[in-house]
Amino acid sequence: MSAAAAEYSFTRLSQAELDQICLKHERLMKGIPGGMRAKLAWCDLSGLSLKGRVLKDADFTAAIMVDCDLTGAVLDGSNLYCVDIQLSCLKGASLRRVDLRGACLRGANLEGVDMFEADLREGAMAMPDKKTGLVYREISERASEAAYANLRGANLERSKLTGIQAMKADFTDAIMKSCNLSRANLKQAIMDNVDLEGANLSGADVSGASLKDAVLIGAKTDMWRVSQTDMTGVLTDKPVGQDITDLPYGNMLRQHALWVSTIGKEGTPSVFDKADLRGLKSIKGFNLAALSAKGAVFYGLDMRGIQLQGSQLDGADLRNCDLSGADLRGARMAKVRMDGANLEGAKLGALMIAKDRYMPADLSDARMRNVNFTFADLRMAKLDGADISRSNLEGAQLKLEALENVTCMGLRGKIAE
Repeated sequence: MSAAAAEYSFTRLSQAELDQICLKHERLMKGIPGGMRAKLAWCDLSGLSLKGRVLKDADFTAAIMVDCDLTGAVLDGSNLYCVDIQLSCLKGASLRRVDLRGACLRGANLEGVDMFEADLREGAMAMPDKKTGLVYREISERASEAAYANLRGANLERSKLTGIQAMKADFTDAIMKSCNLSRANLKQAIMDNVDLEGANLSGADVSGASLKDAVLIGAKTDMWRVSQTDMTGVLTDKPVGQDITDLPYGNMLRQHALWVSTIGKEGTPSVFDKADLRGLKSIKGFNLAALSAKGAVFYGLDMRGIQLQGSQLDGADLRNCDLSGADLRGARMAKVRMDGANLEGAKLGALMIAKDRYMPADLSDARMRNVNFTFADLRMAKLDGADISRSNLEGAQLKLEALENVTCMGLRGKIAE
């Protein structure tokens, strides 16, 4: 602590005092008389609870919030400039568009936090002068720190993380599209399955980090350091397997559609095994029943309303695909990757192949984290070993017993059994 910081004493609040401030802020947000904006700048809130509190646009400038409970709190648009939030729990909290410049997040639990467009760049720290009450003494500019922080499944899309110190932080499954990570220190960070599409990693240091199965499509990586970095399965702009542009896909799809519509009398079934289909951009509404695309890459395709009944999709990459309204009954999708996909209203149940004979959709060992399953039909689907953590199951048709052998941490929504 600097000499100027030592001279200035932070206002220590009790839990009762903090609760009163929160109540007044919530009254203000609801337009109820007696409300007042929460002004917690230069306050010491260490060890206190803000669990589930709605404190949009509150002022926490330079506050000490070490070991606080902010589980599920809503702090959208708040000022957390140079805040010290070490070791605090922010699981499932919403910090959209917050100012976190110069903040210290060391060791904090930010699993599943929503930090869309948050600002975590460097921040210049200043202290009020106790003698005059007017003069501010500039201390130093410091980078935001998130070393050892847990950011698994966090939404950091379009956030500003220039120069952030995040050594050994865990970003597994985080959404970091169009994120600015230039000059960031990410040494030995865990960034497995992170979506960094369009992100700026220029000058970043990811030495010794793990980026297994990460998405780096359109990412800027000029002058970045990747010594001993694990980049197994990273998806870039380069085609994976057979490039779709090397195949007569237009004719193949027409022949497949003809084969389906004539029940096999005409046309030819298409085979896209291990092909990179991203070049198709959209296959919205196509009837591709019984398609074989094992190990194929569909990443980000518009597949709304597509018919893929009985298809062979084992090991395919369907991350971030829009499959709303899709018919996937009876499809074989063992070990498929569908993280971030939209399956709203999709049919993922069993396909009737004869009287009293059904072929269930096979999603065994599938990785489907952060998927939108709202109003999807999952009746009779095989889910053994699947991972649907942090997914939305609002209104989905599914028996609870079907989740017995499924990894389902942080699920959202109410199932319609």
